[in-house]
Amino acid sequence: MTILIAALAGLVFGLGLLVSGMADPQKVLAFLDLAGPWDPSLALVMGGAIALGLPGFALARRRSRSLLGEPMQLPARQAVDAPLLIGSALFGIGWGLAGYCPGPALVGTAAGMGSAAIFSAAMLAGMLLFGLWSKRS
Repeated sequence: MTILIAALAGLVFGLGLLVSGMADPQKVLAFLDLAGPWDPSLALVMGGAIALGLPGFALARRRSRSLLGEPMQLPARQAVDAPLLIGSALFGIGWGLAGYCPGPALVGTAAGMGSAAIFSAAMLAGMLLFGLWSKRS
């Protein structure tokens, strides 16, 4: 049942990305381009996600198990450190250059978008390289 619910949640998330336009890199780049023809519509998508996420995470923090009985797996660390800041900067640079972030890239890849597949492959390669690098450190 847990896997079925997770798959359903992923499907709803992916459909939401498609419907909102977040899987379209041109729409994302228009949102990020404050000096050009700025498209503020994704701010509403992000605002809606934050409005839903805040109470959800507040509820999750008070629980030890999910509604399906699985243990909660929330991040334990709350420190803002150099790896977090560097990772955030790299994420933002990649998003600004390509117009994709991980979720929309995977949705675009599944939808057959070539640029999304290239981004997803590069993202997975970066994750692999980071994993190798972090094991050596």
